[in-house]
Amino acid sequence: MTTDEPSVSYVRYRVIFACMLMSVLLYLDRFCISFAEIFIKDDLGLSDQQIGWVLSAFFFSYALFQVPSGWLSDRFGARTMLTVYILMWSLFTALTGFVTGFLMLLIFRLGFGIGQAGAYPTSANLVSKWMPLSERGFASSMVAVGGRFGGALAPLTTAFLIVMFVPISDSSQLQTGDLLQPQKFAQKFLERVQKKDEYETQIYDQLNPGSKAYLETVAKQKKTETGTAIEAEFLANLNEILAKGDLFSPQSFAEVNLNKQAEDLLTIQPSVQTDAEKSRLNRLLLESRYYTEIRKVQGRGWRPVMVVYGLVGLVMAGFFWWAVRDYPRAHPACSEGELEKIELGRAESDKDHSKKIGGVPLLALMQNRSIWLLSFSQFCTNIGWVFLVTWLPRYLDETYHVPLEKRGTMMFVPIAVGWFGMLAGGRATDWLLKRISLRWSRALPIVTSRFMAMGAYLLCLLDLSPWTTVVLFSVVAFSTDFGSAPMWAFNQDIGGKHVGSVLGWGNMWGNFGAAVAPVLMIAVIGVDHNWNRAFVACALAFLASGISAMWVDASKPLLHESEETVEVAPA
Repeated sequence: MTTDEPSVSYVRYRVIFACMLMSVLLYLDRFCISFAEIFIKDDLGLSDQQIGWVLSAFFFSYALFQVPSGWLSDRFGARTMLTVYILMWSLFTALTGFVTGFLMLLIFRLGFGIGQAGAYPTSANLVSKWMPLSERGFASSMVAVGGRFGGALAPLTTAFLIVMFVPISDSSQLQTGDLLQPQKFAQKFLERVQKKDEYETQIYDQLNPGSKAYLETVAKQKKTETGTAIEAEFLANLNEILAKGDLFSPQSFAEVNLNKQAEDLLTIQPSVQTDAEKSRLNRLLLESRYYTEIRKVQGRGWRPVMVVYGLVGLVMAGFFWWAVRDYPRAHPACSEGELEKIELGRAESDKDHSKKIGGVPLLALMQNRSIWLLSFSQFCTNIGWVFLVTWLPRYLDETYHVPLEKRGTMMFVPIAVGWFGMLAGGRATDWLLKRISLRWSRALPIVTSRFMAMGAYLLCLLDLSPWTTVVLFSVVAFSTDFGSAPMWAFNQDIGGKHVGSVLGWGNMWGNFGAAVAPVLMIAVIGVDHNWNRAFVACALAFLASGISAMWVDASKPLLHESEETVEVAPA
């Protein structure tokens, strides 16, 4: 028996899934460097200011190329351009693992930002073409939640891979340059010897006279030179002692945060430990006692991590090219029934893909009050939000000395909570559209979420505990992500055939805020690293973001249908 009923297909969900996976990789590659920056800083000998500029460099080029890359996708097709973008940023991710200094790292981060700039404008283009109006909020939230999932994975996978790429079989010996602050190390070490601390006393008693003299001399010097012969002799002597084992004293480490590898090695009886395990354990214990003075042995693993992430991008680019087409009628698996559902309620011009857009509607963008208000809101939002993905690992490290693996878990929690904010924001946007005006279904979620984030930052001033901080930053993540879906929906509502350009315009200003944030925070916290000043600055940024979003109006399109600039594509 045959039937004339059209077959049902769900190709639109496959396309959205491909965009979501792309978004996972987007944020995984973007924020792995924030988690590894402590090791990069030590490895390359960078200052806090240089690290701030490196983190800002990505956001600067990312912002600057939002509109051009969005236009390229509108003009030449989302499938082709986003595949190119994935390949480009993956190349720069892999190249980051080979940097030798500040300038090279800065250039690669600028290139990385250019590659990633087109990701979200192009995804918004696909969502607008593939999803019915009633499903745009949720579809946008699914793409965005992929990014937050990647951001949450970044600290966990980066921590795991960094440790994995520096196995215990690798040398744990201290090398020239591993004493990051020789004078401070010598002063602290000798002070503890005078106090009869068991750990330092055991080591000091085994040092030869030359090494003891080195410590005394360095502790009194105003400026210490590294790489000297006497430093090399001291390190060789210290390595001999660390290789022996039996230096562990429970009292010496009662109040010290040890990383997981050290904790695991402590469960092995010294009599059955291998030489490599003894050396690694003692190196880790020494690092925990001199947290800022000695380079972390596991920090060597950050370079291969970047190469691995870059190679994953090649696979992602191939999958995206296979799964996606520029619009539904170009996909051979999309049924007539699904096409009818996607195109229901659309203007005829939106269904006709035989025409391509002309240039960027720059004049219309600059004359639209709602776009300027939302752009300012995004600028301020990113100033507040970027602290979470750039400086929070450093804050946990400096304030609470949270070990590498535990920092990964703590960083995972708020970004994971952001997933629920993203999904809830998408659902709330679609739900509100059916009950209140188009304008307020977009504006209200943005406004309320920004004020919630402001409140969370102000509570951070209480400085109760590391896990309390994680809870409060979870509120920041939830609130920020809750407002992302209505922002995307707003751009799709008013953009017409220029969704990529419109979303790129807002993202440009938002990421100028993100570019300002790392350098701004370095200036705000000062040389004394007063993190409370940073919390106040972020709270004020979210306050300004919420106020400006009150007057955003999605009911007024950027261009009316008669104003759309089109040209016929060549046959």
